[in-house]
Amino acid sequence: MLKPKVQLSLLAEDFYNRYQRHKQVAFFTLGCKVNQYETDAMEHLFRDSGYEVTDFESFADVYVINTCTVTSMSDKKSRQMIRRAKKHNENAIIAVVGCYSQKSPDEVIAIEGVNLVMGTSDRNKIVTEVEKLDVKDHVIEVEDIMKQRVFEALSIEETYGKTRAFLKIQEGCDRFCSYCIIPYTRGPVRSRPINDIISEVKSLAKNGYKEVVLTGIHVASYGKDLGDIRLIDVIKAINDIDGIHRIRTSSVEPLIITDDFLSELKEIDKFCPHFHLSLQSGSDSVLERMNRRYDKAEYKSAVDKIRKIYPDAAITTDIIVGFPGESDAEFEETRAYLEDINLYEMHIFKFSPREGTKAAVMDNQIKPEIKNHRSEVLIELAEKNKLEFEEKLVGKEAEVLFESYENGIYEGHTMNYVKVHVQSDMDLIGEIARVNIYRLENKKIYGKIIQNEI
Repeated sequence: MLKPKVQLSLLAEDFYNRYQRHKQVAFFTLGCKVNQYETDAMEHLFRDSGYEVTDFESFADVYVINTCTVTSMSDKKSRQMIRRAKKHNENAIIAVVGCYSQKSPDEVIAIEGVNLVMGTSDRNKIVTEVEKLDVKDHVIEVEDIMKQRVFEALSIEETYGKTRAFLKIQEGCDRFCSYCIIPYTRGPVRSRPINDIISEVKSLAKNGYKEVVLTGIHVASYGKDLGDIRLIDVIKAINDIDGIHRIRTSSVEPLIITDDFLSELKEIDKFCPHFHLSLQSGSDSVLERMNRRYDKAEYKSAVDKIRKIYPDAAITTDIIVGFPGESDAEFEETRAYLEDINLYEMHIFKFSPREGTKAAVMDNQIKPEIKNHRSEVLIELAEKNKLEFEEKLVGKEAEVLFESYENGIYEGHTMNYVKVHVQSDMDLIGEIARVNIYRLENKKIYGKIIQNEI
């Protein structure tokens, strides 16, 4: 059934008086935690303009698809969700934002039903841009991201339905790894002013959030455009905010893990010993072709330094198999290296060429069946390492922040980001409780609340 057109440019009160309902907007987010943060921020902008946020599979006046373009599958998924939105309301305004829009705005606007294309900047104008449009309009509002020099002010005070808050502190990347399109879709490094960060964290604490996760495109680069300020300064400042109990960072590169950095970090009692150190390969020759800025010895040094300060640290990583030219010997070098350093979790990705990157046109592209085999080998090793790490937790105590509930079981994470399941008659959502870990069964960790520790 065709829904009638509505006039979104009306003020919220006038819209309600005319149509006897509020304006409706729905979101779908692909990709990383930065995208999720930006979606949350856009949700706030629409709510502040009188919109109700509804489920993406329901009727809405506006559908916003926040896209990813890390792989060709990301582009495909983005196109699928764009087409799906129009089925719920043929007269809806479809706005497409994010990395895929930034990279290929003409391709996106050509998709049937798309009314507005915005990239990875100026999202704070999205409500205004949407309300200018008629369902027949097709508008591209994408700026040259490589000319951006200032962090875009998007902020949130509450992330609906969540107990931890993701906090974007940095934008852009200047690493230019040979396989990665992101520097071209996110632009140069721009850091968020620290006073703005602190203001948002205080609002989050006031709204009951106990944990913040510092996110960005390349978090380790925070401050390089601001002068004499670094990531550690942000962590220290947040540590002093009442109501915040935990601070995490998203992925950082191993070169930030120095003796000086760790000596300052160990004095920050709210910091969570969970380090996602992106590796990508355990072969120096592959790392060089990838244009990574470290070698495997430097990476291992970072791991050793962390474990010296934080013996129970959970160290996780990303690995790409089947990078162009990766020989059997280079892959075996990676496998043996990963077996030796024994990380808690490894996310294994099969190389996917991205148009516009150096790796996409390199010689000796690896056959899919070889990538599949190598991926299976490393996934098996990853599962073994994870099991061994978690087995060592049985019989120990840990503080758990509980985030979800289903079928009588509460789920939460320890400081080092291990998921724990607890049965309880108390409402534990949003609470931090001390737990005795007593069982590992079917790849799940179970614990019991220690009395008087909540």
